[in-house]
Amino acid sequence: MRLVIQRVLEASVKVDDDIVGAISRGLLILVGFHKDDKKEAIDYLVKKLVSLRIFSDEEHRMNKNVGDINGNILLVPQFTLYANCTKGNRPSFDAAMVPEIAHQFFNEFVDRLALAYSQKIQTGIFGAHMKVSLVNDGPVTVIIDA
Repeated sequence: MRLVIQRVLEASVKVDDDIVGAISRGLLILVGFHKDDKKEAIDYLVKKLVSLRIFSDEEHRMNKNVGDINGNILLVPQFTLYANCTKGNRPSFDAAMVPEIAHQFFNEFVDRLALAYSQKIQTGIFGAHMKVSLVNDGPVTVIIDA
């Protein structure tokens, strides 16, 4: 699993012309699944995600996690996180999990995160063509693999 985590002041995702998820201050997270991922990785990443201290304290040090600031989370499934661009000019997605299984993994990730984090959690729509908008705060972007 790969998470690309962005600290945002606001973020939203549209499908067609409808906003399907929107948050204020918090985290926009792009979520990708590798074909060899196991479900045990979900628990690790949920724990890491809610504990990750990337929000500033009163002394402008990254000492607060998303819960400390009562932040929101927007999860966007994105298989292209496992693109391989080493050969040719068109990315290969052979390393990405097949959509049917990835969809199950994404839903389980959302469910487990909801159990671990009580603030607002929004999502994009798996498999849809989405338009993601954000105001990055910092900018702060962190990538975590499991």
